Amino acid sequence: MSDPTATRSRILDTAAALFYERGVHAVGVQEIVRRANASKLSLYRYFPSKEDLVREMLAEHSDRIHAWLRRKTADAPPGPQRVLSVFDLLIGWFAEPGYGGCTVLNTVSDTRMDPEITAIARRHLTRYRALLEERLREIGAGDPEGLARQLLLLIEGASVVTSIEGSPGPGADARAAAARLIGA
Repeated sequence: MSDPTATRSRILDTAAALFYERGVHAVGVQEIVRRANASKLSLYRYFPSKEDLVREMLAEHSDRIHAWLRRKTADAPPGPQRVLSVFDLLIGWFAEPGYGGCTVLNTVSDTRMDPEITAIARRHLTRYRALLEERLREIGAGDPEGLARQLLLLIEGASVVTSIEGSPGPGADARAAAARLIGA
């Protein structure tokens, strides 16, 4: 007998990989279950519709990204470097083979602004800003809310440009601009 939690996770992981590689609309449920070695019945038991699967995949992806960001930058030296550590981590991610942009933004675009997907994306961006604001407050930056928004624009812009150019250079450019903005 298979483990229901493992089956659910396998379906989510498979769907996430396929959606990232080809887009939500280019991937059918049949391909997901085949690659996940699961049945359609299992998929629909956990996710009543493909849309529910997409939403759950995206919410879990966002949770993983934010936990990863916090975990990997928690021990960064205090001061401006602690803010810039977020950029450093992302520069490494952008340079990984197969980087195709931000899953959250890709999914929003691919689902034509589905309100529930947009809400997940909004929450994702809000958490990015919260992390940046927190780090900016630690260094006593003026207007941490406004500065966090500017830094987020640099991050997401670098992600988009990286995915289009296929080069990790925009991440370094975003980091350099962030360092100037925070006076590092």
